Amino acid sequence: MTAHHRVRAGAVLCCLGLAAFGLAACQEEGTTRVVEPSRAESAAEVGGTAALVKAAKKEGRLNTIALPRQWANYGALIDGFEKKYGIKVVVDNPNGHSQQEIDAVKRYRGRQRAPDVLDLGDSFAQSAARQKLLAPYRVAQFDQIPPEQKDAGARWYNNYGGYVSIGCDASRVRTCPASFADLLQPAYKGLVSIDGDPTMAGAAFAAVYAAALANGGSFDNIQPGIDFFARLAKAGNYNRATPSPATIAKGTTPISIEWDYLSLQHMDQLRGTGVDWKVSIPFDGSFSQYYAQAITKDAPHPAAARLWEEYLFRPESQNLRLVDYARPVLMAAMAKDGTLDKALAARLPTVEGTPQFPTAAQLNKALHTVGENWAKAVGG
Repeated sequence: MTAHHRVRAGAVLCCLGLAAFGLAACQEEGTTRVVEPSRAESAAEVGGTAALVKAAKKEGRLNTIALPRQWANYGALIDGFEKKYGIKVVVDNPNGHSQQEIDAVKRYRGRQRAPDVLDLGDSFAQSAARQKLLAPYRVAQFDQIPPEQKDAGARWYNNYGGYVSIGCDASRVRTCPASFADLLQPAYKGLVSIDGDPTMAGAAFAAVYAAALANGGSFDNIQPGIDFFARLAKAGNYNRATPSPATIAKGTTPISIEWDYLSLQHMDQLRGTGVDWKVSIPFDGSFSQYYAQAITKDAPHPAAARLWEEYLFRPESQNLRLVDYARPVLMAAMAKDGTLDKALAARLPTVEGTPQFPTAAQLNKALHTVGENWAKAVGG
């Protein structure tokens, strides 16, 4: 046997071994190499979509974290994934925040309960990437995701998002605020809440960024947003309760600064309760941001993790985001190719102008500033 034949024979044995694990049949030189799911950077590298599905079904489980069923229609997405593939989706700490997700990756690394996938605000996704916690993986629609909405190395990519909004129960508040400036009025004493702690939660961090834009700040300078909330707290208007349908119904959080897709859902969730929920995009601080998907580097179920990401970027799944008023990241591409659900898209509030997004450097700077100055300015 020549040296060439010995190499080819070894390659055949290698491919047969991969096939035994349900990954792929042998591939000739010059085609995509086949690797185990934990190292795959695309479905092709697992041997194609069918091979990825087979490997994921063999794992039989997907560990997620901080995915409330009512957030951007995750309930329907999880149910659909389980039904389609027969893979159990486990949701740890469903009401957790982005930083808690990162903490869980570190805490449970190497254990079967470690998160396979993450859903993070942009700034936190970039932080996780810098800490080398994420695995690069290109979903089939990767090239359709706008450049500013993804990591060039495919360690994270946005899936859905929205605008910071002000929600208000008009049955309890005589005149609902329409801007950040309005929120400082004495009439709103003890009424204004945000969705979490901005040092931990992407939604609350976005509220501070929007407040900065409304008060002379910029993507490069988030400090005016921190100063605004310090003034809000000093005036007695800042309410430290986290808004939810339950707290709104009880009258605990009659005014909340949240993502528009969460606030718009409250109208549906609270129908018939006596709550008259109104939602507006503050004209003085229009800020849009999206949430990123990522696969953890040491995912205990690497095939299921990659299949989940492929599933979330399918047109059917992107349209499911619209059911709960979240804007799918592929909305423009889907409108162009005819796969967008136009009726659902038409329900979204109109926003003037083209949304702008902070760069990675600006987000990192802002996150650092908030981490350093929030507690000192606003208190615990």
